[in-house]
Amino acid sequence: MASADYQIAVATRDDIASILALQEENLPKNGGLLSVRLPFQWFEVALAQIPVILARKNGQVIGYLVASTLSSQAHLPIIQSMMRTYSAPPDAYLYGPICVAASERGQGLPAQLFATQQRLLANRPCFTFIRRDNSVSLRAHEKIGLHKAAEFTHDGIALVVVDNVS
Repeated sequence: MASADYQIAVATRDDIASILALQEENLPKNGGLLSVRLPFQWFEVALAQIPVILARKNGQVIGYLVASTLSSQAHLPIIQSMMRTYSAPPDAYLYGPICVAASERGQGLPAQLFATQQRLLANRPCFTFIRRDNSVSLRAHEKIGLHKAAEFTHDGIALVVVDNVS
């Protein structure tokens, strides 16, 4: 798949419904591995703070990558669990979640989304967490330059913190 087939852009409020639909498809209850469901109102606030990057193919949203301030997600229990084992640099942003439609996996889309996000955020340090049993995501994040920084458990699920901090 050539990268020209994807249109990478900054999401707008008009994209939130499509982002939520893709998110829903990738929640555990639907066979996916996303750890958190973020509501419409959260995306409205996030879009005003830090760019959310999305990819379209044939006019359809087929991937997105969230960036957010730590404070915007600090109320989530899973983030609180992570922060007990990982100390983020003061200028770091929380990377993710990243979500790619099943039809587009294995095509390098995460790297394209991440490169756009890093360019827009002036290569600031970032971090995220991934389920330890999600080997596909762990490999994809390693390919784009994020490395294991810590591990934690939340609700009995083993998770890995990855970051791009040297």
